[in-house]
Amino acid sequence: MANLITLARMALIIPFIVAFLANAEWNMTAALAIFIIASLTDFLDGWVARARGETSALGAALDPIADKLLIAAAFILLVRNGVIVGAGVIAVIIIILRELLVSGLREALSAQQKTLAVTTLAKWKTTAQLVAAGLLLAAAPTGIIGEPVRPAASAALWIATVMTFWTGAEYSLRAATLLRAPQH
Repeated sequence: MANLITLARMALIIPFIVAFLANAEWNMTAALAIFIIASLTDFLDGWVARARGETSALGAALDPIADKLLIAAAFILLVRNGVIVGAGVIAVIIIILRELLVSGLREALSAQQKTLAVTTLAKWKTTAQLVAAGLLLAAAPTGIIGEPVRPAASAALWIATVMTFWTGAEYSLRAATLLRAPQH
């Protein structure tokens, strides 16, 4: 059940993109609604997995991939339509590059049967990214709130970026230590 919820989050990315790109007054409101539903599945799948004892290697692999795909899609589209501009684009690049870096480090470690456990701060980082993207969607030109929420949305993006950079640095240092350690 938990893995199905995670797969649903991945599947929701397509209607999110379609709504976002629709040339209509309602597009950002619809995109935000889909994004919120998809974001909530991130918390729901973990809760279901723990409650039902359904934790698995597949779920552990799919969940962060689903998060990264949803967040990357949102930020790329927000750059595309000009909601994120200037230094905000650098924030998005930092976020996407960190996600690629950590995924690569995890892959390198798995080849040596080692893991890079998810930290509490990294879980909060994902939440911060989802909140920032949601606020930016609400701040978009046809968003549900529009311009008044833009300062809060920009602040949330930078908070998420700092958390993303910090956790990326922590994971990089831990991975480097693990990768240098002799294999048994």
